[in-house]
Amino acid sequence: MIECIRRQIPHEEFDYLALLDCLKCYAHPRDKITDLLRKGWIIRVKKGLYVFGDSYARGAYAREVLANLIYGPSYISMDYALYYYGLIPERVETITSVTCGYNRTFSTPVGKFTYRGVPLLAYQTGVQRIELESKRAFLIATPEKALADKVRNQRGYAIRSQRDMKIYLFDDLRVDEDRFYRLDADKLRDIVERYRSQKLRLLQALLYRHQRSEDVVYA
Repeated sequence: MIECIRRQIPHEEFDYLALLDCLKCYAHPRDKITDLLRKGWIIRVKKGLYVFGDSYARGAYAREVLANLIYGPSYISMDYALYYYGLIPERVETITSVTCGYNRTFSTPVGKFTYRGVPLLAYQTGVQRIELESKRAFLIATPEKALADKVRNQRGYAIRSQRDMKIYLFDDLRVDEDRFYRLDADKLRDIVERYRSQKLRLLQALLYRHQRSEDVVYA
């Protein structure tokens, strides 16, 4: 049975409908699913979402793909995206995402996934699709949006000036300064306009100030 399922499902991540389709010839497919789970041949990430267990995995499952599927609509952002782009040095184990829904946290057999709600207008910009092998893909914030999402969702730190912003970015978050100053100022401006956040206006001003000074130097 499991060999047949493995042949029919090409990816490591799959949902209940795909699994049910593989078991349509059985009278009681739910009982078969329970048996597959008990034997560890498949692993339930959350209700209706699975990956293959070690015995039948053909490769690594993509936690980024799972993050989009566990709770949506959503896309990866904030800490995990900042690490993904090399903007911060520390490895991030929790997959952090934003959503236009409610704040949620999921602790699963394949890791922890957190979701933070943002306004719909802001949610709709600054997202790109990353293609993986086997036609798999996931949605992730652009570097500018990931940083904006992180700053906007920051709590417990008063940021009232560009100096405060620099301390937060480069001392607390340990953002790579060279990478920060190479961000696209026009993309950040569009994001800031959608958020209407004073903290993000300071972030935008800090980037513009540096890039204008660079233009003067090389003019």
